[in-house]
Amino acid sequence: MIRKIFLPTILFVLAYGFWISPDFKEIASGVAIFLFGMLFLEEGFKAFTGGLLEKLLQKTTDKLWKSVSFGVVSTTLMQSSSLVSVITISFLSAGLISLAAGIGIIFGANLGTTTGAWLIAGFGLKVKISAYAMPMLVFGIILVFQKSKHLNGIGYILAGLGFLFLGIHHMKEGFEAFRTTIDLKAFSVGGYPGLFLFTLLGMAATVIMQSSHATLVIIITALAAQQITYENGLALAIGANVGTTITAIIGSMSSNVQDKRLAGAHLIFNLVTALIAIVFIYQIMDAVDGFSSVVGIGADDYTLKLAVFHTIFNSIGILAMIPFTNQLVTFLTRVMPEKAITVAMPKYLSEAAEAIPDVAIESVRKEMIHLYDNAFAIIAHGISLHRHDILSDKDSSEIINSSNKPIPS
Repeated sequence: MIRKIFLPTILFVLAYGFWISPDFKEIASGVAIFLFGMLFLEEGFKAFTGGLLEKLLQKTTDKLWKSVSFGVVSTTLMQSSSLVSVITISFLSAGLISLAAGIGIIFGANLGTTTGAWLIAGFGLKVKISAYAMPMLVFGIILVFQKSKHLNGIGYILAGLGFLFLGIHHMKEGFEAFRTTIDLKAFSVGGYPGLFLFTLLGMAATVIMQSSHATLVIIITALAAQQITYENGLALAIGANVGTTITAIIGSMSSNVQDKRLAGAHLIFNLVTALIAIVFIYQIMDAVDGFSSVVGIGADDYTLKLAVFHTIFNSIGILAMIPFTNQLVTFLTRVMPEKAITVAMPKYLSEAAEAIPDVAIESVRKEMIHLYDNAFAIIAHGISLHRHDILSDKDSSEIINSSNKPIPS
């Protein structure tokens, strides 16, 4: 019911915005192009997940610090915490990694996503990136039509980057033009009321777009155009961090209880991180100012200072939560107990496991072993024999003669 009301409302608001303001239309178009670029980028990286990424994931999850490092590096390279979450959920669903390892990857992905803010603030707003977008789009689309899987993947990545750059350009232009017609800064709210209000707005924007990257681009471009205050921009970034958990929650809905636990861990981590950032907002701002002065970031370069803030408060969240990872696993296991499954129900097959071909194959292999174990048990118990006796070195006639009582199912 809510979804039926929600979508028409969003479409109506957008249509009304397009009618009253061409600048709003350019900003909204920029967001749409950016999100389209994210989809292309994720599609491109999926072409390279068949083998290498899976092997790396399995080798780098035996220790918590390795899992966190994998999350940081993979999200930094792919610029998509959503894709990393999907891959992690699919591996967890297939029983290929532990819940603690999955939580570590999610922690690292949160820190890895901060590099997007650095790239946008440090590069995207300092040069005319639309000039880079056009060649990328041309070469990318040519490669997309190639039959080679890897060339096709490179094409999607190039086209995705082209669309990302083009989207940032249109958002930047839209906010710049907005200044001549309306000053959004007039709607700024100071102090803790503004902090809570803009945190909620950041959450809502990220839930709607299902991309914290897109929300951050909007925040940074609006901040660069002086359409929002620095303090309100920080609050929006905190909200975006919480709102991004919606991707993991949606992805876990069709999966097993392990994936739901991971989504719960993601939500708890981001809520705790947001709470720390809100409570210590002014102390963190002082730390940002101190760091900025050391590395040479200007006092009025609020876009780069937002990137510094985003990195610091995510790092604090990780440092605060890592010591409690085992307690978090225990808590989630207790709150979300494993449901008893009948012999007719699959244990490893799920929609999440089907997301990546190699993981799907491994899930089928494990499910066949599970099916074999169940069939073995049913047949053995049907003739009043125990599996451990059949697999032992005992004489078969001795086993048969000693088992004269029926075994309950």
